[in-house]
Amino acid sequence: MAHDAAYFRAQADRAQADADAAELDNVRDRALRSVAAFEAMAVSAERTTRRRIEREEATAASRPVMPTTV
Repeated sequence: MAHDAAYFRAQADRAQADADAAELDNVRDRALRSVAAFEAMAVSAERTTRRRIEREEATAASRPVMPTTV
C-alpha cells in the first residue's frame, strides 16, 4: 500500500506528540526515532513523486506530434 508524503508527515506528527507525552526516556527515544523515520519517508515520497512527474513530462515532450487531418 503506497502512502504519500502527507500521510508520513501526519505519522511523524503523531510520533512527536507521543514523544512529548512520554515519561520514560526509552519511550521518548523510540518515538523520536519514529519521527525521524517518518520524515525520511516523507522526503523520499516527495522525491519519488517529483521524479515521476519529471519522467512523465519528458516522455510526453519526446512523443512526436501527430498531424491532424481535416
